[in-house]
Amino acid sequence: MPVQIAQIEYHLPAKLVTNEMLAAENPLWDVSNVATRMGVLSRRIAEPTETALDLAVAACEKLFAARPEAREQADAIVFCTQSLDYVMPPNSCVLHQRLGLAENVFAIDINSACAGFVHGLGLANSLILSGQARSALLINADTYSKFIHPKDRSTRLLFGDGAAATWLTRSQGDDARGVRDVVCATWGKMHDKFIIPAGGCRLPKSAETSAEITRDKGGVTTQEHINMDGMGILTFVTTKVPQQVRELLTRNKLTTDDIDVFFFHQASKVALESLTRALRLDPAKVYSNLPQIGNLVSASIPVAMRDAMDQGALKRGSKVLACGFGVGLTWASAIIDF
Repeated sequence: MPVQIAQIEYHLPAKLVTNEMLAAENPLWDVSNVATRMGVLSRRIAEPTETALDLAVAACEKLFAARPEAREQADAIVFCTQSLDYVMPPNSCVLHQRLGLAENVFAIDINSACAGFVHGLGLANSLILSGQARSALLINADTYSKFIHPKDRSTRLLFGDGAAATWLTRSQGDDARGVRDVVCATWGKMHDKFIIPAGGCRLPKSAETSAEITRDKGGVTTQEHINMDGMGILTFVTTKVPQQVRELLTRNKLTTDDIDVFFFHQASKVALESLTRALRLDPAKVYSNLPQIGNLVSASIPVAMRDAMDQGALKRGSKVLACGFGVGLTWASAIIDF
């Protein structure tokens, strides 16, 4: 039997930061013009002492409240984050302790970014189908606000913080719904289009790496913060992603008309509109919650799916195409019989 998404829950930080608040803090920023292109009106931001792991714990507890059996049955954790509590141990092991799970649980971190939900979905799907796990908790959580320079207009206006917890199990009885197909791709030679150059073993932090860098369009960053080539990323998205989506549909003998809801990574308004045009999709079938919470990195797709469920836009029996893309550069797509 295929592996299905049994439950999705998420948790966002309490702190709300609106565009008006950012404009008041930065009177020289043209917030309204940039926000029009990005499509983000507000975002949730973690407190200084609040980490992606804390958000993940809250998301998991919501999931366990909805599906108490998941706490006992889940015997694998796939934790996707780039916002680690520690260099070591992995977040998945600390989460295991915080949730009080049994010792026979396989726990692993993957540090994928915006393609991470589909990456994690493929990994968890394989663990269950191979018999290595009965069911799995897929965690997607990040606090990119901690990597953003406070004077970097483009990234501060775009990203929010949040965590999602997805419980994956075997379909039961005559229910054959589940993950139909997953495909992933990598364009490593373009890895510097979205990068934090300093802070790892290749380039440790120093006085030089903390020096401010002014970009052509007025943004400020350092080598210790996110450096994003927005136009380079958009070009990558519009050239590589539509091709992958078409190939995935073709090998499953489907067309875009057969898909009920498309869940693209909530990268930006311009990215979503570009993909909708490139694939000639009905905009009504492309779900977005970007204005309210911004770009949540790998958590953006599962959070969007949960919101769509709550709003009646995603129902059991829907045929879904999920597609994430970003840091790496990586992109990944999945077809799910929800």
